[in-house]
Amino acid sequence: MIPVTDSIALDEADIALTHIRASGPGGQNVNKVSSAVQLRFDVPSATGLEDDVRARLCALAGARLTREGVIVITADRFRTQERNKADAIERLVDLVRRAADKPRPRKKTRPTRASQERRVDSKVKRGAVKKARGRRIDLD
Repeated sequence: MIPVTDSIALDEADIALTHIRASGPGGQNVNKVSSAVQLRFDVPSATGLEDDVRARLCALAGARLTREGVIVITADRFRTQERNKADAIERLVDLVRRAADKPRPRKKTRPTRASQERRVDSKVKRGAVKKARGRRIDLD
């Protein structure tokens, strides 16, 4: 189990890790060694997640989420498999931790009377400027 918060822990059986070849520069090392890690996390079948956390997790995942509801994270920042594996798991844990935070509900507020008056006064002044702009006085 991978701890995320006090109440949420991810089961390692829900995480599938595959090793792939990294892209970019690196010469022979990149061509021979599969040092990049691709992490796949199936959100709908994951154990230990509440429905609201699942929904927020899918929203936060964005382009990393497939149509089937699988989050795909590719880690290739480092030269070793171990560091890339730890990086991918840490990125998943961070994503789940952000999804676990419940957003605070918005409190409805009303503008103060003074702010309403300032807004109306500025609109009246701007209207007066525009009204004075188009008139020409004939001196004939």
